[in-house]
Amino acid sequence: MSKIMNFLLKPKAVKMTAGELAEKFGLELRGNPKTMVSGVAPIADARAGDVAFYSTEQNSNAFKILPVSVLENTHASVILLQPEMVSHAPDGATLLVCESPRGEIVKVLGEIYREPPRRGISADAYIERGVFFRNRRSVYVGQFATIERGSVIEPDVKIYPNTYIGKNVTIGRGTVIYSGAHIENATIGADCVIHNGASIGKDGFGYTRQDGHNVFIPHVGRVVIGNRVSVGANTCIDRGALTDTTIGDGTKIDNLCQIAHGVVIGSECFLAGGVGIAGGAKVGDRSLLAGHVGIANGVKIGNDAEIGANSGVFRDVPDGARHMGYPAMPGTEFLRHYAWVKKHLND
Repeated sequence: MSKIMNFLLKPKAVKMTAGELAEKFGLELRGNPKTMVSGVAPIADARAGDVAFYSTEQNSNAFKILPVSVLENTHASVILLQPEMVSHAPDGATLLVCESPRGEIVKVLGEIYREPPRRGISADAYIERGVFFRNRRSVYVGQFATIERGSVIEPDVKIYPNTYIGKNVTIGRGTVIYSGAHIENATIGADCVIHNGASIGKDGFGYTRQDGHNVFIPHVGRVVIGNRVSVGANTCIDRGALTDTTIGDGTKIDNLCQIAHGVVIGSECFLAGGVGIAGGAKVGDRSLLAGHVGIANGVKIGNDAEIGANSGVFRDVPDGARHMGYPAMPGTEFLRHYAWVKKHLND
């Protein structure tokens, strides 16, 4: 029964030969080009018909290099590996040789488990007059999705059921918007992924106190999202009050994050789950914010900076810095403070 359930739950794979993979991704083939693969698996668990990879790349501390014996004993039919590891491959395996097996396996995964083309607009979708489809036949809109007038939908967009697209929203080519997302006052670039329940372009938490009462500040800005951006499930990105909230190309935002009004996030950043960024803060290019980081109003995070999990950032962080703690400080300083406190608590 467990085997049947695993088969049903596993994504359907596209069968391909090793030769087809080598040609498509420019890989060096050693072995039988007709070797068929119908799935991708970790090299330690791979079976006949699977493609796997073995790599000695150490791109970050999160990547562990497996013992070479794992490569020597694998049952994978096709193996992605570096030239210097070819001599350790088992006899009979077909090899795809490359400098970065870890990077190439990502492409192979996308090809073998690619989603079948999905096109057509459901009769149960509500689309107002004045919605502009650049190429209507290439678009998918699911049941009970709503698109209001003035919106522009570029080619190859997929809008899943129960999604709301407000007035004058632009959705870029190839972007996918999953069920339950709510988007208004926004421009979204090409090849983005907006996951379930994300809320983009709603008013921010902007108030002023007048005569002892909290008074809302009207918001007139937008959310501008670049290309290849991923927005996680139930993440909220507020529109700007007077200026736009912007997200740079290639940035990846995890689930349950809060991006406040007027925030500027650069390109190729990573924001892990639970990150909260207050209004007017700026995050530089290629920065990494670990889980549950909080950034105060108007703080600037430099390019290539890293902020450790559960940190509270109240002061600007320079380019390339590694900060952690509450309040956040340089990592070495934080560790010295921690060691001092631990020592004296134990005395």
